[in-house]
Amino acid sequence: MLELVQAGGWLMLPIILCSIVAIAIIIERFWTLKNTRIAPQNILAQVWTWLKNDQLDSDKLQQLRLSSPLGQILAAGLLNSKYGRSAMVASIEQASSQVIHEMERYLNTLGTLAAVTPLLGLLGTVVGMIRVFSEIMLQGTGNANALAGGISEALITTAAGLSVAIPSFVFYRYFMRKVDSLILNLEQESSKLVDALHSDRQVEIK
Repeated sequence: MLELVQAGGWLMLPIILCSIVAIAIIIERFWTLKNTRIAPQNILAQVWTWLKNDQLDSDKLQQLRLSSPLGQILAAGLLNSKYGRSAMVASIEQASSQVIHEMERYLNTLGTLAAVTPLLGLLGTVVGMIRVFSEIMLQGTGNANALAGGISEALITTAAGLSVAIPSFVFYRYFMRKVDSLILNLEQESSKLVDALHSDRQVEIK
């Protein structure tokens, strides 16, 4: 591995740095965007039980707010539920925008890495080919080792850049789809609470 890095030239260093950052983001997002962390099951049923038993107080609201992103959204809605449906919906939307911002954290960085690393590999290709033609100008085509070194540098950096970019882009698309799915789930759960408190129709809370 060290020989490949050395053969690829100095442009391997930023490519390696990009790969480390991408791996760190992927691991962190896998942990953060778990369904059980964003929208735990039965949290809405627990809130409804508190409401029916008249047990919802400031302590339970604080507990709800700190429990999960869904809890944060529901707590914001409950705080303003007494002011009517529109006020409750507005507070839920405001809390949701903050939660969505947190869920999308680092994803733009991951997408940028997926776009930048192939360009770094391409730059390595250009630098390697410049080296090849420089050696040809100075020594002709008789020095096979010098020519092979330049071509190797060009091919290694290109391969390294693509090796980082392809999985980075795949995980970027995966996490964006995951965030969309989580947002839909949050909207459905918060809508159930709004309808249960400010609607004549029967809403199933489970």
